[in-house]
Amino acid sequence: MTSLLLSAFIYLISAAIAVPLSKRLGLGSVLGYLIAGILIGPVFGLVGQETESIQHVAEFGVVLMLFLVGLELEPHKLWQLRYKLLGLGGLQVILTIAAITGIALLVGQPWTVGVAAGCVLAMSSTAIVLQTLGEKNLLNSQGGQACFSVLLFQDIAVIPMLALLPLLALPELSHQVDEVAHHSDSINLLAGMPGYQKAGITFGVIGMIIVGGHFLAAPVFRYIAAARLREIFTVVSLALVIGIAVLMSLIGLSPALGTFLAGVVLANSEYRHELESNIEPFKGLLLGLFFITVGAGIDMDYLYVKLWSILGLTLAVIVAKGAILWLLGLMFRLKRLHRSLFALALAQAGEFGFVLLTLVESNGVMPSAIAKKLLLVVALSMLFTPLLFIVYDKLIVPRAYQSAGPEQADDHIEQKHPVIIAGHGRFGRVVNAMLTACGYKTTVIDHNAATVAGYKRFGVETYFGDAARQEMLLTAGLAEAKLLVVAIDNPEQALQIVEFAHKINPSMKIVARSYDSQHTYELVHAGANEIVRENFDSAVRCGKRALECLGMPKPKAEEVGNLYFHRNRHGMAVAAKAYDPSIGIFENKALIDIARVEIAETERLIRQLLHDQSIAWPQDAAETTTEHGDMNMSEPVQGG
Repeated sequence: MTSLLLSAFIYLISAAIAVPLSKRLGLGSVLGYLIAGILIGPVFGLVGQETESIQHVAEFGVVLMLFLVGLELEPHKLWQLRYKLLGLGGLQVILTIAAITGIALLVGQPWTVGVAAGCVLAMSSTAIVLQTLGEKNLLNSQGGQACFSVLLFQDIAVIPMLALLPLLALPELSHQVDEVAHHSDSINLLAGMPGYQKAGITFGVIGMIIVGGHFLAAPVFRYIAAARLREIFTVVSLALVIGIAVLMSLIGLSPALGTFLAGVVLANSEYRHELESNIEPFKGLLLGLFFITVGAGIDMDYLYVKLWSILGLTLAVIVAKGAILWLLGLMFRLKRLHRSLFALALAQAGEFGFVLLTLVESNGVMPSAIAKKLLLVVALSMLFTPLLFIVYDKLIVPRAYQSAGPEQADDHIEQKHPVIIAGHGRFGRVVNAMLTACGYKTTVIDHNAATVAGYKRFGVETYFGDAARQEMLLTAGLAEAKLLVVAIDNPEQALQIVEFAHKINPSMKIVARSYDSQHTYELVHAGANEIVRENFDSAVRCGKRALECLGMPKPKAEEVGNLYFHRNRHGMAVAAKAYDPSIGIFENKALIDIARVEIAETERLIRQLLHDQSIAWPQDAAETTTEHGDMNMSEPVQGG
């Protein structure tokens, strides 16, 4: 018992240290888990033989992940992405497998080994790529959407790979299969049956999962939900996944195949989000544990001996996949900058490669020596992924925007207007609609190509481009503009835009959307004249409705809400003067003292208002003079 608890503590504490550090360095959580495993395994030797046993349990995280992938694949979503899914995704997987198979044949390996290696290396890291694209605000770009389509197809393609790869087993590797089976506790009820019986039972079980999920899941979950016990819903969710996994294992199929099908069947269920929220923590924990065991199982002595060959093979895989992706981007008419993002982002191998390697080795499809080498190639290629994104950010993007060739990354802005709106999402489009309704001409910039194309159909003039890029703002007429509205939802980029705009055109008014209090203070210091916290107004309205639900008369609730609104804005304006970017807001004593005084004064005034006493209204934040001036709405923007 003590030994088990000690091992569990080592695994957990290594992940707790390595993963946050890895994410802070921009390497992603998957690499953090791999690094943690390498450190506690081959480097420091803190874990030993129990790693293989733990890995069998941790592999269930892959099963849970594929169940969640299935839940995300609503039929209408697949239909919308059908061209990119089948075109970009399908061709990427097929061409990569073909290229790897050809190389394997040239070096004297059987074609089956080449196909298996191609399947392993064709996968890219969904976890790393989607997380990095999201952090860099590139997921909605043309290149980001292409990456998403390919990753989604790869996730789906894993299912037939898991089912079909065992059919490529080599007879000469039967001893390898026997050795794995000797250490395994799996049971196959169909062993020894004729092929037609196996096929009939297999299709019958798959049909039962589909029909049962469609007709029985809703009544069962409705009955469980009526008990209003969250832990029972969690129990049933896990029991569903585990039961299907066991059923598939008993007939000799991959557990992941059954759970994926179940997820697809339940994708339109009203209980889908509840299932996701219950399964997600277990998936994250077990999948992280799986990656730790992969890292702990890496043979560092073997890597040291074969370092240059493995490093060369890793670079060859990255170059080969990158070239295939580049050609596909050219074929599907991605712009050059987005084509570069597409090629570099998906050039690595991915986490599903570890899963497929375990499968092909245990089924005798690939010799253990080759599987061991490929495992190191997959891990190293994932480690190189942050470097590929650095190449994109630091080398490719500046060159693309410096070149004045015919293939311009952004739309050409033919006419400049006195109002520039950066961002045309759910926030920016409301601002733009109000300004244009009043007759003002606006130049709207958004980085989502689909959004731009969609609103142009409605007659809304929107330009595709990255408003965080200085050249784009200058092209839009920043130096002559009267008003800039920063409506994007990326706090760091919003701050960069405000700083640059205030430097280029100090007389221009800047209205900025802020994420939270600290972002508000930063925007004030960057030069924004008027700052709107994206959730503040709606939260105040919610507070007023809550007071009414508690029995307060509506006029009194409106008075309280209005008082709190003005007091809070006044407090934010005062606190912004005490904000010091070099000190955290929770360590800034002056700012904390101001906040305490403002909170106490607000509570006093509200209590005074509730007793129908007259109060002195505070000066509104919009009317509080700051070092950057204030928005004077009595002087409308000219040119409207």
